[in-house]
Amino acid sequence: MKHKNWVDIECQINGKTYQFCLSPAMSLMELLREQGITSVKQGCGVGECGACTVLIDGVATDSCLYLAVWADGKQIRTAEGEVRNGEISKVQQAYVNAGAVQCGFCTPGLVMATTALLAKHTSRPLTHEEIRRGLAGNLCRCTGYQMVIRAVDACRDE
Repeated sequence: MKHKNWVDIECQINGKTYQFCLSPAMSLMELLREQGITSVKQGCGVGECGACTVLIDGVATDSCLYLAVWADGKQIRTAEGEVRNGEISKVQQAYVNAGAVQCGFCTPGLVMATTALLAKHTSRPLTHEEIRRGLAGNLCRCTGYQMVIRAVDACRDE
């Protein structure tokens, strides 16, 4: 049943089109979690940790701060959408190989931020400082970030 003031939207999530009728106050993170997309983690809820990072039209975005109604007409990609034909992406594999997964809570957000960062910088390899700055919105308590930088290095070296 549609509630008063709810909004109809249509968007793509991981390549599939969805239609929703939702509260204008709902965050994109809440919507994705309700759809069973568990890679999008609820961390801080205020855009500080990056655990909820998704790509919206290719741009890394904290989904906890992004209202779901703003997703109307947009393409959203999550870590689940990076798996193709049962194979994880180059970035996901680099994180595994570098030991940058650890507890895994922040990993999906870091993977999505890395995917966006690498897509933006294709003309030359990134320096370690550029990698640090590019992933600065994603916090990780377990890895100490050196393994994350190794994972990004592995992607750029291919």
